[in-house]
Amino acid sequence: LSMWVGESEKHVRDVFRRARQVAPSIVFFDEIDSLVPKRGGSTDNSTTERVVSQLLAEISGLEELKGVVVIAATNRPDMIDPALLRPGRLDRQILVHTPNEVARLEILKVHTQGMPLTDDVDVKTIAARTPGFSGADLESLCREAGMNSMRKDVHADIVTKDDFERALRASKPSLTEEMNQFYESVLKRRKAQVLEEEITYMG
Repeated sequence: LSMWVGESEKHVRDVFRRARQVAPSIVFFDEIDSLVPKRGGSTDNSTTERVVSQLLAEISGLEELKGVVVIAATNRPDMIDPALLRPGRLDRQILVHTPNEVARLEILKVHTQGMPLTDDVDVKTIAARTPGFSGADLESLCREAGMNSMRKDVHADIVTKDDFERALRASKPSLTEEMNQFYESVLKRRKAQVLEEEITYMG
């Protein structure tokens, strides 16, 4: 976002222009809620509203997007402008759930792959003991275990079960069941809204 009138919209146009030039391509917007929040919800939103309008125009196809896939991610789906989620735009919404035990095991394998572990470190047990942990939480857990090893001996070349036990006691999950229920309820409301709009358009 720029303080200069028209500059923010130009940035959006440039992103899609480059995507069309190098197609096939993927345009990925992270934290999309910060770029396209609901219009009319702020007293100082003229720049944001212009950016939302420009983004909608680019996705809807004033100039057809051949070979360009647009993906966005957010942890605040309730703050996104509803127009962006209508058919023909970002119309497929996927809820990424908290990793289950199998997924946590695979994540732990990735983050302990280059870590010298003692034989008594069982990543399957750690995966079972970390419900509610996100991928970032698990990465932090492994890093903390490595730091625990170095705190005991700065020249340590191995990470023990005790290091992981101390890391587990110091680590808390960042995701709760209430958060999962919130995301599921938002997704259900979005689907119901789309269905209602389709029926309205048919009438």
